[in-house]
Formats: sequence, C-alpha cells, structure tokens
Amino acid sequence: MTQSDLDLLLDMGFERARAELAVKKSGGLQGALEWLEANQDKPLEELTAVSGASGEAGSDDDDADEVRANIAALESGVAKSLVCNDCGKRFRNQDLASYHATKTDHTDFSESTEEIAPLTEEEKAQKLEALREKLKAKRENQALLEKEEQKKNERIRQKATKETQDLKEEIQRREQMKEAAKKRQEKLEDMEAKKRIKARIEADKEERRRKAEEAKAAREGRATVAAAPSPQPSIPKATVNHSEARLRLQTANGNILKTLPAETTLFEVAQMLQMENGLEITSFSTTFPKKTFEGHTDFSKTLKEAGLVPSSVLIAK
Repeated sequence: MTQSDLDLLLDMGFERARAELAVKKSGGLQGALEWLEANQDKPLEELTAVSGASGEAGSDDDDADEVRANIAALESGVAKSLVCNDCGKRFRNQDLASYHATKTDHTDFSESTEEIAPLTEEEKAQKLEALREKLKAKRENQALLEKEEQKKNERIRQKATKETQDLKEEIQRREQMKEAAKKRQEKLEDMEAKKRIKARIEADKEERRRKAEEAKAAREGRATVAAAPSPQPSIPKATVNHSEARLRLQTANGNILKTLPAETTLFEVAQMLQMENGLEITSFSTTFPKKTFEGHTDFSKTLKEAGLVPSSVLIAK
C-alpha cells in the first residue's frame, strides 16, 4: 500500500490509527476499504489488542510458516485469494474471509491462485463514495435514534411535571376547603354568642324596668301587686363545639386574638401574655356580664369554668 493510499483514507475522515491498522491487515487499498467496512463498529482498542495478540502468537512460527508456504507455492502455485465454497464469494485475505464466516455461518473456504484484480481509479472512487454514503447513513440513523430518545425523555419529564402539578393543586384545594369550613364554624360560633348576649341584655332591661316600677309605686304610697316574674327569654342552646374558647384580649399594647382549649386556666393565659408580650397581668375582667377575675383567687379557674367559652372579650390589667 503506498503512502498516497493512506493519505486518501485519511482524507475520507478515517482516524490515522484505524487507517494504518487497515493498511497493515489488508495490504491493498481495496482490502483496506473492505476491512474498515467490516470492522467499523468495533472499538479501536479491541482491534489493536487482537492485532497485537495475533502478532505475538505467530512470531515464533513465522520462519517455518514462510518455508512451508514457499514449498506449497512451488508445488501447487501461490494462493492469491480465498473462495467461499458456500456462496462463491472471493476474499483477498484471511481476515475478510473470517468476517464473512462470522456474518453468514459459512465455513467451507478454499485457497485460490487467482489474484483479485486491483481496483481501477474509477472503482476506487465508487468504492470510496459508497463507503462515505454508508457512514453518512449510519450517522443520520444514529441522529434520528438520539432525537427520538430525547422526545421520549421529554414526554416522560412533562408527564411527571404534570402529575406533580396536579398533586400540588389537589393539596391546595383541600387546604382551601378546610379553611372555608373553619371560617364557617367561627361564623356560627359568633352568631350563637351574639344571640346569647342579646338575650341577656333583654333580660337585664326587663329586670331594671320591673324594679323601677316597684320603686315608683312605693314612693306614691300605692300598693303594688306582685307581678309575676317575667319569664326569662330562652337562651338558644349552642350547638357548636365548646372544646375551645375564642378570646379577644384587650391589653395596653392593643387587642390580641387567641383560640385556646376550654381547659386552659386563666393563670396560663396570663403566663402566655407575659412570655409573648412582656405583660404582667394581675387581673382579667369582662364588661357584660361584668365580672372581675383576680389573680390570687380566680386564676386557677379554667376558661370553661369562668364562662368564657365559646367566645369572650377579656380586659387584661
């Protein structure tokens, strides 16, 4: 193989190590092209290792093989090629014949003294063009496979993203429903508390009116007929949960809203205000009904025992 043939292979885009190995294995441009085509999918390291191993194994018998080959050539003619007796295809060297056997399972080969004619310039150009087209087609096919794989991965990613987004939206929807239910419950509690307060106010007005009538009759010296006590307006029974107390705490620092368990003591409420707001609380009071809870006598009471459930306004002092 001449230097120009090697340069031609390099101009085609083959790497130098692979091209030089093809030159060494085949001994001609046509054989080099066939060898490169036959071994294009094999890694260079594997080809180099096989070539090195073959060279080392046969180094000790080179002289004897050469002598025997010369004797055989004198007696029956030099073998210039190999022929597959199964399909009739002719090969330039043993490597190409072995590759053919691997691909087709053909095992019947014989030597031939007929030399495979070298390629003409036109045949070389055609062979090179065919090899270029084959390599181009392989690269395009590989690019298509990679593109399809990218599309598949993108579909998987989009599906995972959508499932994650749907889960987040479902969690958010449930939280909104819980918050809406909580607000409805608080609204019901406020309505029940307002009804009870209104009933107490009406009862207190009626009681004051009755006492005023009795006092006026006593001043005028007329006998008063004991009026039957006016029936106390019925206070609607609360149907809400009384396990918690919603407090509006009026402090020197402003109003503080708290929702606490009904079993919380007034002492615990005072301690909480001290830790969170730095307030020293000695008493609590309500405006209606008017009550005062002193620290030394009443702070052991729970919010439920103090009548502050389900909601109340406490003035902290």
